[in-house]
Amino acid sequence: MDFDAFSGGIEPGGLRNKSDIGILICYMLHNINSPFPEDDIVDIVQENGIANYFETSAAIAELVRCGNIEYTDDDKKMLQVTDNGILISSQLYNSISVTVRQKTIGAIMRLAAQKKLEKENPVTVTQADGGGYNVNFRITDGMRDLMSLTLFMPSIDEVREVKNNFYQHTDKIYSAVLASVIGDDNMIAEALKDLKT
Repeated sequence: MDFDAFSGGIEPGGLRNKSDIGILICYMLHNINSPFPEDDIVDIVQENGIANYFETSAAIAELVRCGNIEYTDDDKKMLQVTDNGILISSQLYNSISVTVRQKTIGAIMRLAAQKKLEKENPVTVTQADGGGYNVNFRITDGMRDLMSLTLFMPSIDEVREVKNNFYQHTDKIYSAVLASVIGDDNMIAEALKDLKT
């Protein structure tokens, strides 16, 4: 097999053939089975050392030009696979190593779960009077608010840190606050123990 793709930033086992990059993109979109942001596809492939940013972007443009994938919105941000792309994915996915396929699908699933978590549990940041920021955290069950909490943070760096921690421990934070307001000592002890892990 000829290596015809730029290999800067690619980890061992990554894709060094333009056709393989295109096949992988069709495979990703076929397995997602719904429109997915182009930027996220490029980020997943690049951040996992599977293919170079420029080669991935070029492969997407070529797949769109050939009708194997298409944009689903006027802003050209969301992509989906076409019937031609499904055919490519179904017939040629074995040319991509199992490790690369598993790595990309795992990254997609983690990203989709993170986006769902962020959508269902929004964090809003507003400038506070006199400086600093009010950060509102909402925890929902997808239909209604279960908890809403607003904290003051003096700097944008602290806002980023508490927002990140909130998304990493949403369920634990909810349990700890609920246990505290209910006043159940056993539940509080269990929630605090969970927060430490």
